[in-house]
Amino acid sequence: MLRWRLIVGTLVVAGLASLCWLDHHAPIAGLWLGPVAAALAMLAAQEFLALCAAAGIFPLPVVVYGGILAILASNWLGLAIAGPAWCGASAHGSPASPFFGPCLALALVLAAAFAAEMRRFERPGKTLAPLAATAFAAIYIGLMLSFAVQLRLVFGTWALVSLVLVVKLADTGAYIVGRLLGRHKMAPVLSPGKTWEGAAGAVAFALAGAWLSTEWLATAKPAAHLAAAASPWWGWIAYGGVLAGVGMLGDLAESLLKREAGRKDSSTWLPGLGGVLDMIDSLLLAAPAAYLFWALGLVGRP
Repeated sequence: MLRWRLIVGTLVVAGLASLCWLDHHAPIAGLWLGPVAAALAMLAAQEFLALCAAAGIFPLPVVVYGGILAILASNWLGLAIAGPAWCGASAHGSPASPFFGPCLALALVLAAAFAAEMRRFERPGKTLAPLAATAFAAIYIGLMLSFAVQLRLVFGTWALVSLVLVVKLADTGAYIVGRLLGRHKMAPVLSPGKTWEGAAGAVAFALAGAWLSTEWLATAKPAAHLAAAASPWWGWIAYGGVLAGVGMLGDLAESLLKREAGRKDSSTWLPGLGGVLDMIDSLLLAAPAAYLFWALGLVGRP
């Protein structure tokens, strides 16, 4: 297990690093990473539908797949309409304006979900659960992943790299320290392998990743609408601690979904890592927190 985890993890990191380098030098932001995000989202949606089926819930796959793709694609709506100046720009200079597209797409997905359930309605008691599952998938996968996309579009490649580096180092720290020193269970029912000692390791590794990615390697310039003041000295410490905590919450959140469905892994096609949801669960909940730190200028400004 450990050997496969290290091999697969190394290959994934190497592939992602190569794609980030290509995307950083691409003429259009997201040219290389956008298709990767879409592929991960579709695989995650497939695994989510399998978990739903195991729990006896059957949302319409076409609405789930199409809705998530629409939300992700809408992140480039502003770029298509107004060009790069759209990112981070609005009448009031709000950093939230890049989410106009995803929010509009989410509203349309919910309308489509209602229309689809109306069409197949036959009797009471069979509508609410699939409707809620469709909305949940659109938010959990589509909207949460959009925060990672907007990190790349608004703040640059290093903002996205910092998110992945901090969260995945936290995962690694939790695994290593938990295996070596873990004694006290964190959530014995949801995830018996997770310990408080592992959580401490996650925070330590995340702090190292935060310092490495925001204080040493990052060269990102602040968005034009944000003040140019340097980030506070404590920003990277808060960044690492918060992302470690939220990442662990994301891991436990997906464990809750798997336990509800009676599954150990979301799928088994990634040896040692489970499925795509198992791989990105911590990133999904950590992405909004990371975006907030970059939008407020708490990290990333030399």
